[in-house]
Amino acid sequence: MPAVVVVHGGAWSVPDKLAKAVVDGVKMAALDGFSVLERGGSALDAVEAAVRNLEDNVTFNAGHGAVLNADGDVELDAIIMDGRALGSGAVSSVKNIPNPVSLARAVMEKTPHLLLTSRGANLFAESIGMATVPTDTLVTANEREEWEEHRSYVAGVTEDFNSKCAHDTVGAVAVDSAGNVACATSTGGIRNKMVGRVGDAAIIGCGGYADNSSGAVSCTGHGESILKVTLARLILSHMEQGSGDTLHGCILFLTNKQFHLHAFFFPVPSQGNPQRSLHSWLCSTWASVCAAQEESSWCLHQDSGQLNLLQ
Repeated sequence: MPAVVVVHGGAWSVPDKLAKAVVDGVKMAALDGFSVLERGGSALDAVEAAVRNLEDNVTFNAGHGAVLNADGDVELDAIIMDGRALGSGAVSSVKNIPNPVSLARAVMEKTPHLLLTSRGANLFAESIGMATVPTDTLVTANEREEWEEHRSYVAGVTEDFNSKCAHDTVGAVAVDSAGNVACATSTGGIRNKMVGRVGDAAIIGCGGYADNSSGAVSCTGHGESILKVTLARLILSHMEQGSGDTLHGCILFLTNKQFHLHAFFFPVPSQGNPQRSLHSWLCSTWASVCAAQEESSWCLHQDSGQLNLLQ
């Protein structure tokens, strides 16, 4: 089975001044994840490595570089899922964890739970000796300036997705040589969100889903809209019907509801040619590496189109 890893850098209109950094970032993350697969690592290991790379890159809204909530603080969400047995772990509203995707994996592997939030998640991180940093070190000077200028949440949502001043959720999907799939998604959320707000990224079936019988998905876009339709699982349900037409129908269904979002996914290669299994639906930035192609691919989307949110 040809190994594949694909990463996305979020659903945002990339400004010219950041275009190179964004493209370089997703390329490096994809190569990082693929190097894990080349060494015989699992799809789960690969998506964690790729997303950690993006969390460490201040260009993206995850870990370092995360946006600030209404109180001017960082609250991070992440999920990881293993398609072999539907194992999943997630965290939400964590503050001083530079790599929340790894904490999410620890939730999956070291607790009987799927999701830990806020203080409980941070206490768990402390109990297992996970590295922490002062929360201020996750915040860039540019983000602090943007937060000061965009103090309205409602206006901020529109500006975040319709202008070239914001950045968004990151994620990765992978299939390893054994045919196992995995996904991971990580985010700082939406600037000026209420304290304690949790979007789609930490919710199984919304911000991500992985199942060996169908595929793996990592979503990005307006969290409340994605939550309303459990988007990740919805996409896989259309994949399971085994037809590209049904997948196209899924996108049309969302469009008909005036639901403009950016979703990113690929089906398990056993259901088709792996070279035809990579898709980027309205996703602004992505990169992939496929063993079958023996090459990498990437895409940068710069769009000034307006976002219509599902009410």
